[in-house]
Amino acid sequence: MSSKHHKNPKAYLTPAYTGRLSMEPLPALRLPEKETNPEGAYRFIHDELMLDGSSRLNLATFVTTWMDPQADKLMAETFDKNMIDKDEYPATAAIEARCVAMVADLFHAENLSDTDAASATGVSTIGSSEAVMLAGLAMKWRWRAARESASADTGRPNLVLGSNVQVVWEKFCRYFDVEAKYLPMELGRYVITADQVREAVDGNTIGVVAIAGTTYTGEIEAVEEIAEALDRLSESGGPDVPMHVDAASGGFVLPFLHPDLKWDFRVPRVVSINVSGHKYGLTYPGIGFVVWRSSEYLPEDLVFRVNYLGGDMPTFTLNFSRPGNQVVGQYYNFLRLGRAGYQAIMEALRDTAVRMSERLSKLDAVHVITDGSAIPVVTFELAGDPGFTVFDVSHELRARGWQVPAYTMPANAESVAVLRIVVREGFSADLGRELCEAFEAVCAELKSKGGSGSTAEHFAH
Repeated sequence: MSSKHHKNPKAYLTPAYTGRLSMEPLPALRLPEKETNPEGAYRFIHDELMLDGSSRLNLATFVTTWMDPQADKLMAETFDKNMIDKDEYPATAAIEARCVAMVADLFHAENLSDTDAASATGVSTIGSSEAVMLAGLAMKWRWRAARESASADTGRPNLVLGSNVQVVWEKFCRYFDVEAKYLPMELGRYVITADQVREAVDGNTIGVVAIAGTTYTGEIEAVEEIAEALDRLSESGGPDVPMHVDAASGGFVLPFLHPDLKWDFRVPRVVSINVSGHKYGLTYPGIGFVVWRSSEYLPEDLVFRVNYLGGDMPTFTLNFSRPGNQVVGQYYNFLRLGRAGYQAIMEALRDTAVRMSERLSKLDAVHVITDGSAIPVVTFELAGDPGFTVFDVSHELRARGWQVPAYTMPANAESVAVLRIVVREGFSADLGRELCEAFEAVCAELKSKGGSGSTAEHFAH
């Protein structure tokens, strides 16, 4: 035993949980009076966080819950870098520009250079929520400029979108004074149609939103078909309405699983696309991107320019300070995986999702809505009257550690309640098998006792 320990016996005699934080209650809503040693504060917070569910078993979220240890290390090393400070952190700024260029290239944007990242028009964002706001603002500004040029009224802008959109679109319309023209779903159809869009647009429509990977079911809306309907409308003298594609969930999936599907800038009417890097871009939250077909679709009045390292970088964001580690993590994935790596991962996730949907579809109580082949998302409802609800199933799965959300479908289809499984990186085929076994056991147990009495109303409250 060292002389140091002899002089300070408490250094080695004090058990782990007999310090102040374990012995005395702490105020929950005000600052403590005394300071705490770093290890004690860490242990206190670490132990409380054990009450959270396991993120890896959270099949409700699209958000990435696992990355390479090397990515963890890089992101930890760059927490302190402020993305907005491009003079102080030019390397991080350059990495952001490269990431934007890579995303723009993936989506077939126009006029891209092999040597100049600034040839891509776009920006990294705090997830797709900020990206949606920026894309919506660009459409509104361009619509207003066109109306002013035609000496037409600019007081009543509207946006055409499905009732299946993520809530951030509702926020955009409310925050920026745009009328949301929601297109309803119906039983058995949970995407918008070209006919619905054609009938809804008018001279006040700033744009149409189509979704590549809906939140409710993971389906891909018919971007090309909708665009063709808008083309015909414009050619016949109707309004010339641009399209935005919300590819938050599908943007990093479709180029690898369905490379021939035209949903991006290969469709001429699509002017902007948003995507979440923290979903199938495989990066921790929160990182997203919005890119435009070319610079003409991002109004200059919305762009702020920053000169650094002798260059001119256009910036267009709602947030100011944010950590550089998010874009560093995304850049790591792009370099680490490349196209071949992303394709291998997406194929593996799709195969796991399809395998699960095939197994679940064999149960009498299950009707599969989406089988995971479009993007790795499986949604299903209960068939007939098995004596229990999807909310019962979700509740019982949670008791076993699995977080599988149950919810009702959007407007005009609210009578349909579904369960959704999002298959993400880190969710192996073996975990998929175990989840199917848990689901089968839960259904058998609920059937034997006639359900648990859970209802949608119960969970809503």
